[in-house]
Amino acid sequence: MSSTTHRLFRHMSWANQMVYQAVQKLPDEALEAFSVNPEWTAGRILQHIVDGAEWYRFCLMGERWSKVSLPKSMNEVASIAITLAKLDADVATQADLPDVPLTITEGNDSWQNLRSTILAEAIYHATEHRAQLLDALESKGYAPITLDEIDLWCFERFEGKELK
Repeated sequence: MSSTTHRLFRHMSWANQMVYQAVQKLPDEALEAFSVNPEWTAGRILQHIVDGAEWYRFCLMGERWSKVSLPKSMNEVASIAITLAKLDADVATQADLPDVPLTITEGNDSWQNLRSTILAEAIYHATEHRAQLLDALESKGYAPITLDEIDLWCFERFEGKELK
């Protein structure tokens, strides 16, 4: 795949880690924040992002996943952030492989998706839920980081790239 795909994965991983680090500076009770649906607390969203990364690794690499525990403290957020970094790195390795249909089998169900579809969905999924997380936190008065601080413009400055 392209260098653009690699760049997007580097951005996704960087943005994920920036958010998880920022959230860790909040009090533990911030994990209970939600915007509209009380089932989707900040802690649940943080857990779901990691679960999603495990799911995409399974779809791409066939590695089984384990259920990530719901974080109840910022120490647990730090722990799942480490897991997320490893999963993001694993998924990113798939960007070098040919864009072919992959067969995904779960139990009695089986289906196919192009590798590029799974890779794109991994990026979109993390992006969508980072926004949901920050909205949930902000709605309860917590503002550890804004979406503008983790966009591609900021990532480009972080990487020190000069436009030519």
